[in-house]
Amino acid sequence: MAFDAHGDVSDEALMVLYANGDRHAALALTRRVTPRVLSYAARLLGGDRAEAEDVAQETMLRLWKIAPDWRQGETKVTTWAYRVATNLCIDRQRARGRRRQMALDDAPEVADAAPGAEGRLQDAGRMAALEAALRELPDRQRQAVVLRHLEGMTNPEIAAIMEIGVEAVESLTARGKRSLSAILSGRKADLGYEDDGDAG
Repeated sequence: MAFDAHGDVSDEALMVLYANGDRHAALALTRRVTPRVLSYAARLLGGDRAEAEDVAQETMLRLWKIAPDWRQGETKVTTWAYRVATNLCIDRQRARGRRRQMALDDAPEVADAAPGAEGRLQDAGRMAALEAALRELPDRQRQAVVLRHLEGMTNPEIAAIMEIGVEAVESLTARGKRSLSAILSGRKADLGYEDDGDAG
């Protein structure tokens, strides 16, 4: 069965199909899950694409390893994948923190791969400012904000990923949003929102 035929099949059913030997199901699931995990990991890791790719690859390897034991209905594939990616990112951040003790100026640059029109540059500037602001948040707040507002997950899904209660998710998200607002309010120029109201 070609992987195109799996378009309407749930992630969880694809896992079962893969566990039963359907390699096309694995390809379909990889194409669905990997980009989301990669994007999420990149945000948690401050834009470090190479580390995020490593996290995404390791997450998918672990997913394939547990496929034979997958029990449909217990958890969603994406919830499981985000939880694994979160833990891998935390491990990398801790290791990075230890390395940073020795070298303070090794923060990666976020490459802008889309030079062009002024609007695209402004969008890139806004995204860079948002990424920089996210890096200033405490880890747990950043995870909650990214999952809720950038990945579009529900509070119960985030609670399952972060292994905390829904009320804790709401609290982390609210505090993270307030902190982001405070950080970004001082960067209106970076975001292209300079106030011309006082002129003339």
